[in-house]
Amino acid sequence: MKHVFTLALWAITLLGGLTEVSAQTTYNQEQHNYIVLTRKIPQLKAILLAAEELAAEDGDQFGEFHVVICGETVKGLTDIEQMQPFLDMAKSEKIKLLGCGFSLKKFGVDASKLPKEMDVVDNGILYNFKLQKDGFLSITL
Repeated sequence: MKHVFTLALWAITLLGGLTEVSAQTTYNQEQHNYIVLTRKIPQLKAILLAAEELAAEDGDQFGEFHVVICGETVKGLTDIEQMQPFLDMAKSEKIKLLGCGFSLKKFGVDASKLPKEMDVVDNGILYNFKLQKDGFLSITL
């Protein structure tokens, strides 16, 4: 099963959904780095389980795993009861849960009300493209 997710990522790459361009930041290009954009909080469970499997499969080559939550679902990010299981799953320092600042503003969500374990990026789509330039594998759900 773990190979199915890896194969799906590579299939997306071959179809032009992912790109690799020379690094512009300090991410280690010798490690496997990932970014996922999602518009549904419940998808976090499957995303984080995939991150765990990739970390086990990649071993020392596992780098960063970023998840950006965007769209109207950002309204649920302040619900600690809903978010706590996902925050617990993402406790690894290599897994980062991020809110899209553009979406937070659009839907009137106060970024200071997000769980302290989460950060905010100004624009999730732009952030995704920048990380792809740094060699991250990307998928949007």
